[in-house]
Amino acid sequence: MDKMTGDCALWSSKCRVDYQFEKNNKEHRTDEISTKRLIVRRGQIFNIKVNFTDGSNPEMTKFKLIFEIGPEPKKSNRTQVVVPFTKSINVKRWSGIISSSTSSEWCLAISPSPKAKIGYHSLVLQHIDDQHVKYYIGNFVVLFNPWCSEDEVFLNSDSQRDEYVMNETGIIYVGSSDYIHHVAWNFGQFEEDILDICLKILDNAPLYLKNPSKALATRGYPVHIARTVSAMLNCDDDKGILFGKWSEPYTDGVYPGKWNGSVAILREWNNDGCQAVRYGQCWVFAGVTCTVLRCLGIPTRVVTNFDSAHDADANLTIDSYYDVEGDRTGESNDSIWNFHVWNECWMTRNDLSSGYDGWQVVDATPQEESDGTYCCGPAPVKAIKEGEMDMKYDVPFVFAEVNAHCVDWLVFEHKEKTMMKMNVNVSRVGHNTSTKSCGSDEREDVTSHYKYPDGSVQEAEVFERANRIQNIPQPDKTLGLTLIAEKPIYNGKSVAVTLVVSNKTPEKKVCDVRFWAKKRKYHGPSENTCVKKHKQEITIAPNEEKEIPLKVNYKEYGRFPDMYNLMKLITLVTDVSTKDSTSAIKDITLINPPLTIKVLNEPAVLNKKVQVEISFLNTFPDTLKNCVMTIEGAGLIEGENEIKFKDVAPNEATKVKHEFVPYKSGLKKLLVDFDCDKLQDVKGSLNIAVQDK
Repeated sequence: MDKMTGDCALWSSKCRVDYQFEKNNKEHRTDEISTKRLIVRRGQIFNIKVNFTDGSNPEMTKFKLIFEIGPEPKKSNRTQVVVPFTKSINVKRWSGIISSSTSSEWCLAISPSPKAKIGYHSLVLQHIDDQHVKYYIGNFVVLFNPWCSEDEVFLNSDSQRDEYVMNETGIIYVGSSDYIHHVAWNFGQFEEDILDICLKILDNAPLYLKNPSKALATRGYPVHIARTVSAMLNCDDDKGILFGKWSEPYTDGVYPGKWNGSVAILREWNNDGCQAVRYGQCWVFAGVTCTVLRCLGIPTRVVTNFDSAHDADANLTIDSYYDVEGDRTGESNDSIWNFHVWNECWMTRNDLSSGYDGWQVVDATPQEESDGTYCCGPAPVKAIKEGEMDMKYDVPFVFAEVNAHCVDWLVFEHKEKTMMKMNVNVSRVGHNTSTKSCGSDEREDVTSHYKYPDGSVQEAEVFERANRIQNIPQPDKTLGLTLIAEKPIYNGKSVAVTLVVSNKTPEKKVCDVRFWAKKRKYHGPSENTCVKKHKQEITIAPNEEKEIPLKVNYKEYGRFPDMYNLMKLITLVTDVSTKDSTSAIKDITLINPPLTIKVLNEPAVLNKKVQVEISFLNTFPDTLKNCVMTIEGAGLIEGENEIKFKDVAPNEATKVKHEFVPYKSGLKKLLVDFDCDKLQDVKGSLNIAVQDK
């Protein structure tokens, strides 16, 4: 596809065109992408001037506008829109007027339809009676328009459009429901090459490769675009962007936690012949999805659901099976993720009954197939909250993520395997659903958008509507068990844990207590290798409780560094006499020491060197080796910069200085990723206001 130039000599020697790139793109809020080619939003007028260099003076009434849609000019799979000149612009459809004219020049005002297909377009002036008489005007790109009330992605808030369309950086929440922390993300949707890459993604979707004309016919519908992007961000059944992987080794790619943003990922996919980039996990999928959809003009935000259920068998129950050593058995593919990250997109749902416009869940992480493809959504958030399980797309799957029941089973390995139900928990999943606040770096809790409060009348009504009540009785309890972890929990320090066992009967009990601490992956599975085991027998008086203090030391858990810093604590208490059992499970997150970033030569000025200092205190009992920092930021640094520095001794503070030259003005975000042999992907960020010259 040719980039548009100011001279249409590539098309014809009969005319020259002034596309007024800077003026048009600024008015269409696309000048952050480029001022060297025409990029417009649908439902909004743009102006161009056509100078007829062949000396002719075409009759105005004898010409029409022909817009061809598609990535390659003059290809048979391109579709056309034919538009006659009118006396006034009609912003509800494709229209054009000659706003003024001279003997050799026309000034044209053109308005793409608010339902126009997005992507590459070319424009031709053609004689009404003789198709051989034509002037090739050039190429331009049309995007969705959240500022246009007739567009399906219209968002009636300046502050929300600034956040969910125009903001090139953001925050993604990770960790656990007990300790929520965040990583900054460089969306970078306005880097000039990113737009072409985003359109290339659509052109590599299976439907387009199979039937381009049919695929182009759907390019005007944000529902279709969001669903296509969801499928194309993973590579499970197409030429998608990211290869998802949740366990080692990552030696033939990039560890998912290493990424600071989307730009490097999209460029690698584009430059490597559309080969999937290795590797991604849920927040990476969501971050890149946000980049693509914002770039195309669909308001999008990143949302994290803590204690998120993955209901593999679609029965709205998460079954977990444990043996007597606290290890998960292979009885179920269900899981609970410490956190799971997806996207919300803003759009009108003309394909549904009224009442389901607004935020829609779109999830590119490949978990389960939807209509034979690994994608998810767009699912109306309102439908999820109300349990409207027959609403497209994929409402039941997302409903389970925030509402599923959880059942823990104890499996006994005898000749005939037997199981005992230990616990039923109806409120273990779907907590602290979080997104970055509009206009600030604060966390906004949107849990109430997805579900009613636990125990409320509305919750019971939704359960009934979703056919979710499955009559899962709670086992009779003669024992009570609570697992308490002292907060805050710092990486490198001992973790203090207290088990509280209670006897709910009037008789003395002798109990076997078992405790395991295991490294945990954020998406559910824990390592079967324990970092700590504890076993003891206790006696509890009637109607009394007993506290058992324990510690998990750094020397026990510190040999398994990863970016998650997660541990699963499992406790099983069994009555020696009756064999009645109860269990408690707790996921904990270890807090890393922070990175401190400051600008040394404020204020930061466009096209002038900025020096920053990044400092870090080693609070670990060991020397940190193989230290490296990776730095990036949209508008601040082209690509990524990597800095290696010396080992850091215990209790030693280190400072790293770095210089860069900002190439865009405005509020930008610098992102830093720190790795060493004991720590992986410690994140830091700093907002930097870059002034014009």
